Amino acid sequence: MKQSLFESRHKAEWERFALALERLEHGKNTTQVAGFPKAYRRLCQHLALAQARGYSSFLIDSLQQQVLRGHQQLYRHRSHLGANLLSFVLADFPRLVRAEWRFVLAAGLLFFGSLIGVAVLVYGFPDLIYSLIPADQVREMQGMYDPVAGHLGRPVERAASEDWVMFGYYVMHNIGIAFQTFASGLLLGVGSAFFLFYNGMVIGAVAGHLSEIGYGQTFWSFVIAHGAFELTAIALAGAAGLQLGWALIAPGRLTRGEALQRAARKSVLLVCGVMLFLLIAAFIEAYWSSKTSVPPLTKYLVGAGLWLLVAVYLLFAGRTPHAPE
Repeated sequence: MKQSLFESRHKAEWERFALALERLEHGKNTTQVAGFPKAYRRLCQHLALAQARGYSSFLIDSLQQQVLRGHQQLYRHRSHLGANLLSFVLADFPRLVRAEWRFVLAAGLLFFGSLIGVAVLVYGFPDLIYSLIPADQVREMQGMYDPVAGHLGRPVERAASEDWVMFGYYVMHNIGIAFQTFASGLLLGVGSAFFLFYNGMVIGAVAGHLSEIGYGQTFWSFVIAHGAFELTAIALAGAAGLQLGWALIAPGRLTRGEALQRAARKSVLLVCGVMLFLLIAAFIEAYWSSKTSVPPLTKYLVGAGLWLLVAVYLLFAGRTPHAPE
């Protein structure tokens, strides 16, 4: 390709890049950062082509200068990634949870309501467990939490070196449940409501059954710590799904597509926080909850502290005296 044709084909693109670059350098328009990495890669490709084809040194020098300036801006703004992530964790995520309190409340009632309600029913009517969970799964659960088995929360004892394997398993398993609960909200919210109720029912049935047969201490001492993050994350994933469903049911003056797009922005941010909670839960479950050397009382105290920490974090983190929510 002739240099003149190459220049005419990409001149407008280079001018847009130069304008964005100038704005970034003067701090006038940081919204340009979103598309800047892609434009920068394109410019690098153009420079490589110009050099390979032996175009004039004037063109190559011009592109090279822009690439160097672009490199400085790209990595200058990338350095803010850590600060933005920290801001999301410490302030933006709990603020979002509070801002969407209606969906969080609805999801919490569906999930924790079914969990507690079914647990009480199964504890009072022991045979009910076999109507909710297959008998072979009930036997498996009993084996995992049998006080004389010498292990907690797993079918067989494992070496400490295998904890990282279980960490990976817990991450994938929990994320699968959370994503299912979230994504099914696209079914007008019915899917999220169903999975919130169903998961709460199953967990409640297991809790009620194990408590009724005398395995309560091994079960509750195992789940109390990581449950603070895991169960909260499932409820928040359901809240994100309900938000999607409500946007489709009641879009207001927007089209359903516009309402869904707007709701998805908040829902995806909620799910990002859910992923963080699930990572923490998996780590605690793999390296703390399953330890048999720790007395149950210690686990209860640590677990109660973690539940309190989650509550305080979601209710108060990110609040400022001059920025009421």
